[in-house]
Amino acid sequence: MRDHGAAPGDQPENGPQDESRDEQQRDEERPQAKSGKRHRSFWRELPVLLVAALVLAFIVKTFAFQAFVIPTGSMQNTLAIGDRVLVNKIVYHLRSIHRGDIVVFDGSTSWDAGEPRPSQNLFAVALSEFEGLFGVSNDNSIYIKRVIGLPGDHVQCCNAGGQLTVNGVPLAESDYLYPGNTPSDQQFNITVPAGQLWVMGDHRAISDDSRGHPGSPGGGAVPESSVIGRAFVIVWPPSQWGFLNIPATFEQPALSALREIGDTLTGDER
Repeated sequence: MRDHGAAPGDQPENGPQDESRDEQQRDEERPQAKSGKRHRSFWRELPVLLVAALVLAFIVKTFAFQAFVIPTGSMQNTLAIGDRVLVNKIVYHLRSIHRGDIVVFDGSTSWDAGEPRPSQNLFAVALSEFEGLFGVSNDNSIYIKRVIGLPGDHVQCCNAGGQLTVNGVPLAESDYLYPGNTPSDQQFNITVPAGQLWVMGDHRAISDDSRGHPGSPGGGAVPESSVIGRAFVIVWPPSQWGFLNIPATFEQPALSALREIGDTLTGDER
């Protein structure tokens, strides 16, 4: 029997064109299904990523680097109110504190000794730690100043030329001192106790620093152990960005040489 076949223009019910259309439709649907799966997966993973990021930021803040916002004008013009600086907490495990360093420290054991501390309930501590991730601190016992004298240094103001001296060596402070300020409007003469630092702000006319705490432990000096870290760069605003280098005047070899001579003489006298 002869097979007459299909009439011209007709196709079998499941012919090649239908199969091609079905395959094309399946190809178009596959990417959509995969994209939807990835979209749902992202939202499920987002909370985990956020928690991991916060934990990492907390670890970095606690042990390595922390941002601080400058609250007052005591360090102008080096640091302006609202500047955000990054503090290196590792550096003093690798090297000693240098004269001219800008340090962040806790004054609760020196200048603010005996004053009531902020609330230490669990919520307040958690909030403080979270704010600290972004450089915000509500602790009024945290200060930022420049190191002028190290343990054993003889710091005096002022010589006949109106300059601050360290171990008898005058400091040329025009690079960082606030314009129009004198090195100090008040006289002082101190040998920095062992384990202590003599610190001052760059805006001397308004800075609450070592000069203003003669009755505190250390006679105004602050413990080296209270130092949180060294401010080394301004990270915000962009117009202020820059590294906080040690001024050249603190690199004078005579500063350390004369102190070493003094230490030797003191030892001989013993």
